[in-house]
Amino acid sequence: MPTTENGTVPPLPVSSTQKRPREYLTPKEVDQLRTVAKTYSRYGHRDATMILLAYRHGLRVSELCALRWSQVDLEAGFLHVKRLKRGIPSVHPLHAPELRALRKLQRESQASPYLFVTERGSPMTAAGFRKLLSRLGKRADFPFPVHPHMLRHSCGYKLVNDGHDTRSIQHYLGHRNIQHTVRYTELSPNCFHDFWQD
Repeated sequence: MPTTENGTVPPLPVSSTQKRPREYLTPKEVDQLRTVAKTYSRYGHRDATMILLAYRHGLRVSELCALRWSQVDLEAGFLHVKRLKRGIPSVHPLHAPELRALRKLQRESQASPYLFVTERGSPMTAAGFRKLLSRLGKRADFPFPVHPHMLRHSCGYKLVNDGHDTRSIQHYLGHRNIQHTVRYTELSPNCFHDFWQD
């Protein structure tokens, strides 16, 4: 076993599973994050809306920050999702909570082609949202660190647990390879639901 210069054994590196017991949030935890954002963030509505859209549409942080108003159809209730990493683009329906949040955001925001902007009027960056989400997770007293990709995973797990088929979830999340989608079924408690019938 390797030792340091003074002869002691160095500590083992902390694995990501030790830092975070899981890579997704429950719907209740997502709601908790949004509530903390609305209560404690300087731009609470913007931040809560970012969390809502990332979660409901399984957006990567870069996809979220790149969202433009030209991708949003508030009248018809659609979001045109452009995927990164060679993902499949799609059109998602916007439901009442998202529509209300986006209309309010549009009324309160300064004019910009981007949905989510900083106080200087520039688009929110991926790094900025990562820091914001980390602060909100601590403020919410989560026992593990929170990062943006957890919202995308949360979307996948929620859709699986709601009983949607894997192929539909694959297209919703923009996965080219269904193997990326199948992992959401692996931790779903519903796949074992009928194992024991009393």
